Amino acid sequence: MSPALLMNPGGGTWYLPVLTGAAAAGFTWRELRARQPFIDVRVLGGNLPILATYARTLLSYVVSYAFLYGYTQWTQEGRGLSASQAGLVQLPLFATAIVVSTLTGRHQAIRGKLLVGAVGQITACALLLLLHAHSPLWMLPAVVLVLGVPQGLNNLALQNAVFHQADAERMGSSAGLLRTFGYLGAIIASAADGAFFGQRADTSGLHHLAVFMLTVSGLFLALTVMDGSLRRIGAPTDTTTTDTEPPGQPPVADVSEHRPTGPAPQRSATQGDPTHPATREDQP
Repeated sequence: MSPALLMNPGGGTWYLPVLTGAAAAGFTWRELRARQPFIDVRVLGGNLPILATYARTLLSYVVSYAFLYGYTQWTQEGRGLSASQAGLVQLPLFATAIVVSTLTGRHQAIRGKLLVGAVGQITACALLLLLHAHSPLWMLPAVVLVLGVPQGLNNLALQNAVFHQADAERMGSSAGLLRTFGYLGAIIASAADGAFFGQRADTSGLHHLAVFMLTVSGLFLALTVMDGSLRRIGAPTDTTTTDTEPPGQPPVADVSEHRPTGPAPQRSATQGDPTHPATREDQP
């Protein structure tokens, strides 16, 4: 199958989605019956929170890679930068992502990170609509800088979500499927770049690509807002202890429930008195 056929789909290629669906169904049937499957598709059954995480991973990677591939091409062909200049423009993306992930990585809560990441992606995609062939040079890295924030938030948050949502006995296959959906997002992104740019990465193609990315980012935001299971990840738990317990010591067990509830036994006036004849031992 030639690349030109894939990059220029038409009515004559209707059979391609049919073949893809049939191949996917056959592959799934085989994996469900294999003792050692290549991809453990059983992970996808019954665990709705992790399915939502995989969907968010797909959407997030579509936006990230479509921006990375398409924006780099446009800065060279649409804005007229050299290859080295286009590469330098991309540096703030990775630098910002590293800083953001370092500052937020220790926080267990995931929902807030994904919400901010979704808004950041929408903002960066909207800024692409303002670019043109004569945009000032400072604006090019500024747009990239904005996308670096969701790049640092989303990737780590999605990985942490899988850690909390996956079954313990399928942690390895669940993490592998996370990467698989990320690769699928990169494939879709490269196909979108080819479809919107065609033979040349001009400004018109960039704006059409930005609209596509805005749509995907909106789906990412909607899926995050509707997923109530994310609220339980990283939520604070009740760890109340007594004020008299020194820090770092285990809490004192509550033994009140084991104490007798009846009346206390009566103690005689002479009981326990070593000087009374009734309690003093005879000496030889």
